[in-house]
Amino acid sequence: MTQPLLEVKNLVVEFAGRRGTLRALDQVSFEIAPGEILGVVGESGAGKSLTGAAIIGLIDPPGRIAGGEIVLQGQRIDNLNQEQMRAIRGRRIGAIFQDPLTSLNPLYTIGQQLMQTILTHLPLTKSQARERAIQLLEDTGIAAAAQRLDHYPHQFSGGMRQRVVIALALAAEPQLIVADEPTTALDVSIQAQIITLLKRVCKQHGAAVMLITHDMGVIAETCDRVAVMYAGRVAEIGPVRDCLHYSAHPYTAGLMAAIPDIDQDREQLYQIDGAMPRLDAIPSGCAFHPRCAHGMRDDCRQRRPELMNAGATHAACWLHQVGSA
Repeated sequence: MTQPLLEVKNLVVEFAGRRGTLRALDQVSFEIAPGEILGVVGESGAGKSLTGAAIIGLIDPPGRIAGGEIVLQGQRIDNLNQEQMRAIRGRRIGAIFQDPLTSLNPLYTIGQQLMQTILTHLPLTKSQARERAIQLLEDTGIAAAAQRLDHYPHQFSGGMRQRVVIALALAAEPQLIVADEPTTALDVSIQAQIITLLKRVCKQHGAAVMLITHDMGVIAETCDRVAVMYAGRVAEIGPVRDCLHYSAHPYTAGLMAAIPDIDQDREQLYQIDGAMPRLDAIPSGCAFHPRCAHGMRDDCRQRRPELMNAGATHAACWLHQVGSA
């Protein structure tokens, strides 16, 4: 088997506060293979973006990685200092964020920002870096790239700025791209273009992608596998088709049932009762059990389930232990 490009093993992230320590990520584990797109989905507060930030090395105090490992191509990176991590960011890990304006400096031209990234990480001359910057803009679908290179971020539309951010993420030919809600701020037509672009350029450059989103439609269209997160843990992980159409965890099933279906005539959409628990009020046992139609078993209330075999996927649900007994 191919060695995973990225391995996240039992990752724990905590935040120290006046009233004690809050655990925001609790034993999160998954892998991403070379060239694979892994979607990470869940409600706001599930821990999706925090997982991406931990991988990129952007968790600032009072937050800290309190346990587990992050391994990139056989090298552990969660214990590196800021200088060592800065050398990895951009060169081996690229990042795409929800709002492109937070990734682009308004005082510098697009060309200056692209060339600075290229020259920092690749052994190229200034003229070679400029040529590469033009090629990246062309690859991401920006017309008249040589002229647009000298424009500032405010001279681009939202969709074009996101294309620039994708070009910036690919500038140093990283092996992994962490894309945090890259299409949320865009209208539907531009969203589809960005998804197509992301799939194409990653295939061309051979990069693996961790795609963080709350949009199941984006997951279905883009990803090879999906990890569904709830209250700082992975609830279910597996191939996209199996997770979405044959959900093994009640939370995943609830998310899918809440999506409108044009083939069904329903006056009301399904909803999962309740809300995601606060970090200082995570229930004992399975964190989802107060909202779960099946969560009346003693195990659900008292014991926290680990990911277990659920057919084509793995789900953190005691239903599958009972079913296999």
